[in-house]
Amino acid sequence: MTKQRGSYTKGRARRAEILHEAMAVFAESGYRGGSLKEIADRVGLSQAGLLHHFSSKEQLLAEVIALRDAEDQTRRYRSETPSGWEALLGTADQVRHNTTVPGLVQLYATLSGEAVADGHPAHESFVDRYRTLRRYLGAAIADAQRAGDVGPGLDPETTATALIALMDGLQIQWLLDPGAVDMPGTFTAVLDLLRVHRE
Repeated sequence: MTKQRGSYTKGRARRAEILHEAMAVFAESGYRGGSLKEIADRVGLSQAGLLHHFSSKEQLLAEVIALRDAEDQTRRYRSETPSGWEALLGTADQVRHNTTVPGLVQLYATLSGEAVADGHPAHESFVDRYRTLRRYLGAAIADAQRAGDVGPGLDPETTATALIALMDGLQIQWLLDPGAVDMPGTFTAVLDLLRVHRE
């Protein structure tokens, strides 16, 4: 039993190491430039050994996205997760941070597009991700409405869906033409339209 537990713990540590190295590779080289061979070399495995820990390359990529989300959450909110307008400002900060990691943004944009197909290994992961994000932003908007920071006429769920669409659409335009698209500036300007400006 002790041997099995030790093997399980070692396997989890190995997976975590692979995911962190994969995130670094994709952050540096992007979706196409980051190869499984480079990741495997960094952790001292063959490509077959690397994929022993994941069912497919797509699963590895989806878990890299999940790890990135978790680390971004920790980076933004070191203690209690904020709500209301503060949470919406945190989303704007995330958009700003994304301009510093174009490789991961490219990975996310590419993989999310591919994952729309039923049966894709990352399909359910992205469905869950968007559901969670809609709930989070919808709750933040509702809290901001109760505090008088956002107008009461907006439907929180619809507005949350629109903000996510704005983020994703901005990412694609920015990746294609970064010099022409101010991703954080545009997102912040739209967010400001939601705010109730008191005299």
